Amino acid sequence: MNKKASFRHLAPVLLSFYVMGFVDLVGVATGYIKKDFDLSDSVAQLLPSMVFVWFALLAIPTGIFQDRRGKRFTVNTGMLVTGIGMLVPFIHYSYLTAVIGFIILGIGNTILQVSANPLLIDISSKNNKAANLSLSQFIKAIASMLGPIIATAFATYTGNWKLIFPLYAILSFLTALWLGSVKIEESKPEKEPANLRTVLKLFKVKFVLVMIFSVFFMVGFDVAINSNIANFLSVKFSITIEKASLGISIYFASLMVGRLAGAFLLRKINTIRFFIVSAVITLAGLVALILINNLNLAWVLIFITGLGFSNIFPIVFTIAVENKPEYANEISGMIILAVCGGAIIPPIMGLISDSFGVTQSLFVLVASIIYVSYSAFYASKN
Repeated sequence: MNKKASFRHLAPVLLSFYVMGFVDLVGVATGYIKKDFDLSDSVAQLLPSMVFVWFALLAIPTGIFQDRRGKRFTVNTGMLVTGIGMLVPFIHYSYLTAVIGFIILGIGNTILQVSANPLLIDISSKNNKAANLSLSQFIKAIASMLGPIIATAFATYTGNWKLIFPLYAILSFLTALWLGSVKIEESKPEKEPANLRTVLKLFKVKFVLVMIFSVFFMVGFDVAINSNIANFLSVKFSITIEKASLGISIYFASLMVGRLAGAFLLRKINTIRFFIVSAVITLAGLVALILINNLNLAWVLIFITGLGFSNIFPIVFTIAVENKPEYANEISGMIILAVCGGAIIPPIMGLISDSFGVTQSLFVLVASIIYVSYSAFYASKN
């Protein structure tokens, strides 16, 4: 594939990751909807649940579907469903239509999460697969970062924050149209079409299973550090929760910097070696953060921890798929299913924090990264 053709193929696929980031609008939207309809916290928090429950329910069926219908078709389906989900609460705004819209958005995002990654791997050269996945995560992070800013701008200058819905719907539809207009030759393995039996068979492959659990623990780590770091800093250094929340911003900034750097470095450095170094840096930064007693150093260590962690997901996804490329669709579904670690690790930390203290709860994160480090060394030997 020549350079011009490569960009022609890469651009719409990478933009699909920007559409994938639209799902994080649910965070700021929940606050507005809670205020608009005077909802209780428990009722308002049903909205994020309506989005993320579909990862557990649809990830593997989507992997089977795309094995039969193709990755590009599945990516386009995900973007079209995402666009429809955005339009529902805008056409008629109520709590019920917001719930319905976010259910549709969650379904569309699950389809995108399963299909966009293997499609990007398909059109990437062998040495650039992990690098392009890191770049895609950086693009997705930009969408996540801009969502609250755009919604706030609409609320401030037009008095209607909901204008973000048709904007995101139009972007979803246009990206689907662009991707649909580009001819992409997908890999088509010579094997029986995917079904539940072929997925279950992969659970017996140790390498795949080790990587799936690595995704489970890394997503759990990511969600848990985001939701617990402010409380940890507030308790450890006796600062206000507002000041401690700076730790969250530093963590996300480090992820964006790391993913952008990874998009370049992973084109030059051996992927497995990069994986090992990333896991070790993450573990060292986290352990040091627990042990030190200097707030300024804590800010630095949060950045180092995030920097080390930033490229682990695209690396694991790449090596898991490359181990069994003919089962890329099934493995993609299994990996997105493992995202449920983000719903399991934080409550475990909460229980330990209530019983033993917030600092002790961070050892759950240490244990998670120790497993990820084990998977890195396991990959290097297999």
